[in-house]
Amino acid sequence: MGKGFADERSKRLADELGEQLTGRGPRGGFPAGAADAVPGGTAAGGWPMSTAHRSPSSTAPAHRPVYVGDDRALLDVAEGIAADWAALGVRGSFLARDLGTGEQLGFDIEESTPLASVVKVPLALVVLDRIAHGDLDPAHPVTVDPGTSSVGPTGLAAFRYPATVAVGDLLALMLSVSDNAAADALLDLVPVADVDARLRAWGCDGIRMRHRMNHLYECAAGAAGNDFSLALELAVRDEGAGRHTIETLDPAHANAGSAAALVGLLERVWCDGIAGPGATAELRRLMGLQVFTQRLASELRTDTLRWSGKTGTFLHLRHEIGVVEAESGERVAIAALTRAGRRAGLAPDIDLAIGVAGREAFEALRK
Repeated sequence: MGKGFADERSKRLADELGEQLTGRGPRGGFPAGAADAVPGGTAAGGWPMSTAHRSPSSTAPAHRPVYVGDDRALLDVAEGIAADWAALGVRGSFLARDLGTGEQLGFDIEESTPLASVVKVPLALVVLDRIAHGDLDPAHPVTVDPGTSSVGPTGLAAFRYPATVAVGDLLALMLSVSDNAAADALLDLVPVADVDARLRAWGCDGIRMRHRMNHLYECAAGAAGNDFSLALELAVRDEGAGRHTIETLDPAHANAGSAAALVGLLERVWCDGIAGPGATAELRRLMGLQVFTQRLASELRTDTLRWSGKTGTFLHLRHEIGVVEAESGERVAIAALTRAGRRAGLAPDIDLAIGVAGREAFEALRK
């Protein structure tokens, strides 16, 4: 993607997206939220659709979520969350699991979804594992040049001049402010194929890493040029059609994963059941530094609760995964992966619904 494209988009990002998209949108025109609905009537996911874009021959049935829950009360909570999301025109998957008891609740937990910046969590674990084995020095300096780096509104991606940063600090930028340039700089050291192979070796078969972060925006720009509204329109339209003009929104080609696979990864990280204990401890620490609090963290941070998470946003995708830990000892891993069915760059109501879902699930699992 040309530098001129990225520069022209930067002002538009600030004007149109604001802080909700901070850390996940590009350094310009493409914010975070466009790719998963069908205009017209009721889509395959049960979303309302704009009749102006409805195909006369469309007969797709309403989506019926597949629920999981260890008892009737937990199933009721899962059903309530799915209904709340559907009322907002949102389809997605959700899973919350108590890491002590194994009890869980959720719906559509095996559905593969493009992950946006959530994929930075498994990327970080692979890099930290390399560091733990002595294959990578956390103090190794890396120079990031904005003329060639990945786009994004935060961290090094928003810099105007070259900067040299240590590997360990690239990890911190990637997870705390979702810095895309930091992520792709790490992928220069540990290539995409190596990350994906390590995930396979660890048995994380439900999570795939297939491309660099900047490829999200390259594909969107290829389909829609500088027009964010068109990219969002394409994403919404294509979701219902079962095809994807923007390749990185196709689970078969995207960095993708399921709620079940992501919660399984978090469980192994929090229980030191993957990589080495040094790597998992550092990943837990770094996830606790995330600055974005508009989703799950909004309802799961109090004086007696600690939230460690990672958001992910691109076009219609609004996600978050993480673990809430209570002073009383409970630990609950949560994955909320949503796809909005409307063309909106900003959707605080969806963010709020994600937060409410996390709180309701946590409270149900504690009882």
